[in-house]
Amino acid sequence: MPSNLLQQLETLVGSDQQQLLRDIGRGIEKESLRITPEGFLAQTPHPAGLGSALTHGSITTDYSEALLEFITPVSTRIEESLATLEDIHTYVYSQLGDELLWCTSMPCQLGNDADIPVARYGSSNVARMKTVYRYGLGYRYGRVMQTIAGIHYNFSMPQDYWKRAWAAEDSPGELQDYISARYLGLIRNFRRYSWLLIYLFGASPAVCGSFLRNRDNHGLQPFGDGHSLYLPYGTALRMGDLGYNSDAQKGLRICYNSLPNYVETLRSAIMKPHPDYARYSSGADGNYQQLNDSLLQIENEFYSPIRPKRVTRSGETPLHALTERGIEYIEVRCLDVSPFSPLGLDAVEVRFLDTFLLYCLLEDSPPCNEQEQDCMAANMEAVVNRGREPGLQLRCQGGARTMTDWANELIADLEHIASALDSAHGGSAYGESLREQAAKVADPELTPSARVLREMREQGQPFFRLAMAYSRRWADHFRQRSLDPETAADFDRQTQDSLQAQRELEAKEDISFEQYLANFYGQYETLPQP
Repeated sequence: MPSNLLQQLETLVGSDQQQLLRDIGRGIEKESLRITPEGFLAQTPHPAGLGSALTHGSITTDYSEALLEFITPVSTRIEESLATLEDIHTYVYSQLGDELLWCTSMPCQLGNDADIPVARYGSSNVARMKTVYRYGLGYRYGRVMQTIAGIHYNFSMPQDYWKRAWAAEDSPGELQDYISARYLGLIRNFRRYSWLLIYLFGASPAVCGSFLRNRDNHGLQPFGDGHSLYLPYGTALRMGDLGYNSDAQKGLRICYNSLPNYVETLRSAIMKPHPDYARYSSGADGNYQQLNDSLLQIENEFYSPIRPKRVTRSGETPLHALTERGIEYIEVRCLDVSPFSPLGLDAVEVRFLDTFLLYCLLEDSPPCNEQEQDCMAANMEAVVNRGREPGLQLRCQGGARTMTDWANELIADLEHIASALDSAHGGSAYGESLREQAAKVADPELTPSARVLREMREQGQPFFRLAMAYSRRWADHFRQRSLDPETAADFDRQTQDSLQAQRELEAKEDISFEQYLANFYGQYETLPQP
């Protein structure tokens, strides 16, 4: 174990400091497509019984009107987060009628782009901006991308930890700057090692053929009768070229060495026109096919496996919030929805995520350069497409090494983190989670991606049929489950409150959409430049 990591860990394992490990904050955002009983994308509006997608705190939509997103509040207890997520699923099913939730990241049977409804949020300026942004994504990447689902995992250390670590290191500057710098160090390490998460939890090695209709350059192989396409050693295809990637963005090098550099790189991409997007209207004669013709319409269009985050105020840009108040938490965005769990993930995965992210935070994290960024991208691509390939080689500073050797080395270091977490929480759950992941490294057949393909073969089913069977299974699970009266009443109250909040927002609108956008984008002009 590296001595610097051991030194960092010592600040967390003392008898008077284990509470810091128990106070790690986490939140889960889980996406699921609404589908018809036959397995087609739902064409219905966001269910009225779920309230306003714009203002509801727990239930919203993402890219497509059919792509639900469930959000848990920040919690220091894993069991509480998962119980809340289960309650949200249960309540949603009480409002879905005969529709189902699709249980995987890659979508159900799809028609043409025109059959994929873009999310709607009402008539307010903020609602219109959200919808126009999604239309812009549709023009730039195709609407089928708006049916891909994932899980986002939000992670934060308690404020007491930051205060103690800042004092222990006697770091200059303000506490806010120290916290941001440390979170950026976590992000750099995450990008160095996130291929391990793709290997361990990737669950999308195959897709329904309808997802790639009229597209011949995908590089996938037909499975069985050709209704499915797959890669034999693939792990998480949504994190590769089939996801929100473009040739235009591949030239965008985001720097995580300092917060000012990160902010400036994204700001420039938002402000600078991009020739490929000039053909789409950005408001001429009131016609908005996109918000602007820049490489990025807003920060969120940069699709990264991890993001630095700060809760924004009404009308505030994410970059302005980060600049003014620093990084508050990080958002992991590379997790597939697992068809093998009713929630799409479980406590075993969450415990490993905590162990992994704590390692990324505590381990030394030197600045990265363009050469290392190229290595990170190459390793991610290799594991996405060939993660279970025997003898797979990854790139590192010393040249190349097998993925298995590197993974085993990382897991050996993670043992110390898992032991500290078990000591703080009592029991052995973190160590057991780590051993389960080590077994996947030793035997690729234990990975979710291998299980998907194995069950398709054994049952003689295409991807769609396998996913449909699990979707029905989990639908039965949630429909047979009941909420206690207090929880059900609270969801009903959230529904009504969100509808009232949307009405009030629309009633008090006092500026034009054009002025709203001008005010929003004006914030980028005033950001300090490094």
